[in-house]
Amino acid sequence: MSINASGWRPEAPISGGKASPTTTGNKALMLEEALIFEIGDTTTTGVDLVEPVAATSRLGDLARTASIGLPGLSEPETVRHYTRLSRQNYGIDLGFFPLGSCTMKHNPRLNEKMARLPGFADIHPLAPVQTVQGALEVIQQLAHWLVTLTGMDSVAMSPKAGAHGELCGVLAIRAALEARGEGHRKIILVPESAHGTNPATAAFAGYSVEDIPATADGRVDTEKLIARLGPDVAGVMITNPNTCGLFERDMRVISDAVHAAGGLVYCDGANFNAIVGRVRPGDLGIDAMHINLHKTFSTPHGGGGPGSGPVVFSKALSPFAPLPFVEKTDDGFHLVEEETAGEHHAGAFGRMVAFHGQMGMFTRALTYILSHGADGLRQVSEDAVLNANYILRSLDTTLDAPFGGSGPCMHEALFSDENLADGFSTIDVAKGLIDEGFHPMTMYFPLVVHGAMLIEPTETESKAALDQFIVALRSVAERAKAGDVSLKSAPHFAPRSRLDETLAARKPILVWKDPGLAQAAE
Repeated sequence: MSINASGWRPEAPISGGKASPTTTGNKALMLEEALIFEIGDTTTTGVDLVEPVAATSRLGDLARTASIGLPGLSEPETVRHYTRLSRQNYGIDLGFFPLGSCTMKHNPRLNEKMARLPGFADIHPLAPVQTVQGALEVIQQLAHWLVTLTGMDSVAMSPKAGAHGELCGVLAIRAALEARGEGHRKIILVPESAHGTNPATAAFAGYSVEDIPATADGRVDTEKLIARLGPDVAGVMITNPNTCGLFERDMRVISDAVHAAGGLVYCDGANFNAIVGRVRPGDLGIDAMHINLHKTFSTPHGGGGPGSGPVVFSKALSPFAPLPFVEKTDDGFHLVEEETAGEHHAGAFGRMVAFHGQMGMFTRALTYILSHGADGLRQVSEDAVLNANYILRSLDTTLDAPFGGSGPCMHEALFSDENLADGFSTIDVAKGLIDEGFHPMTMYFPLVVHGAMLIEPTETESKAALDQFIVALRSVAERAKAGDVSLKSAPHFAPRSRLDETLAARKPILVWKDPGLAQAAE
């Protein structure tokens, strides 16, 4: 879009991919906003700067010789630009986030307040241990509760996220197998409904991956998994509850069979939010499991971090867990950063990161655990499961629920586009939801269900919020079943209309080019 000297667009204003009924392109309080390069220019600035004193550059031939190309804006122009952009964004503080397998729950402000306390917010990883005793106690207390809640033996706090935690667990499994002279085991079994990071992690750690199919009711085919076990199998990576939103009822049977065959069991703990306070993975025979603090214990996530994915270990794997870890003695808390022969972690495979973990996430998670207590954490999982089943049973007569007959779901409800009109699919429903003011659900995942729509309401949504979402999704689904062609171009009321997502992914335009310079070059 071009803007003339007065700031008005001379051509027909565009908004949402179609002609706007307003001259400016604005829709009441939803203000149209151009790129920052289009509302400013590189020849002016909104700030008066003192002429710099002449000095010899120390950059040599690395010094910049051309304009940096940043527009000069005044403070109000800059503030308005980013405020308007923020109003076009969607977040958990604005509304319901129905993303399945992501647990986009509310982040209590108490957690944020605690994380900003002096001594936590400004801590440095190289500070002398005696000056950070409180921070080390937070790490040690959180570690204690993670071990208690999971029924495991120990925990590595340093992994930075879920996939990083997976790698941590698989490396510990590899170290344990090599320690007993069974490094020849090179196969990891992964159910076909697993998170995509599971096979990727196993391959990254040097293992070959073999898929295990699911049964008609959406769970791991236990018989086929057990039949594949043998001297070449290092272990199994399994998600429980799984990504179809179902609890793996044969988990103990699977674990016992894997152990009997000489392998070890890794559990993807991304969905721990559905069972926290109700089920201890250690009682199911799990050897290692990562915990996404952002999913179960409400630390923020998204935007690339900061993440935190502690990994809990069974007694069999504890000696091989990575360093460092916090140890409490009579004279305070200590950070153990070296293996000690004859003591725990004697076979540690090394380190996952340079330092000790993510302090802000630890503080938030511990605050969440202590403020809820045992009964509160139990209610978290109960309410999450209740909300998901409410979604499932409210919509299973409108949308196809492939595993609706498999009994209650856990934390998320799974639907498909099976009963939509010809030519309509999941993406049309998702785009229609945007017009209704909702972020779309997770689309096309898990891959075992064609046109999957995965919805996780979490425990923090009220019945009123869920009812509003149900009405909206039912309305959009009925339109798709009736063949409403307007859905093919939805969303219509968003700042931008539907993109060519394939083209945007394969040929993204990541650099703005001044159209005036481009015309001059021609």
